[in-house]
Amino acid sequence: MGGMKRDALSGEEDAHRPTTLGDLEAEDVDVFCWCNRCGHNAVLPIETLVGRLGPAQPVPEIGVRMRCNACGAKDVAAPPSWPSLGQVSNHN
Repeated sequence: MGGMKRDALSGEEDAHRPTTLGDLEAEDVDVFCWCNRCGHNAVLPIETLVGRLGPAQPVPEIGVRMRCNACGAKDVAAPPSWPSLGQVSNHN
């Protein structure tokens, strides 16, 4: 395989890999956890998650490892807790 093709495919693979806890740690973004059963929610510090699960842990798989502290359900969503843009107004 030629070098240009190999480089192009390598870049494509990187673009499609899931975000990891290490990626969020580099951006200083925590994880927002939401129980789909009872609505209980919390923001978990990224440092805690990296310490427990490691920086290579894919973010989409975090929720399956969690249990709600309020109701005990294992139906937890855990997306990144992106910084808020604040109130958006003057939509045209």
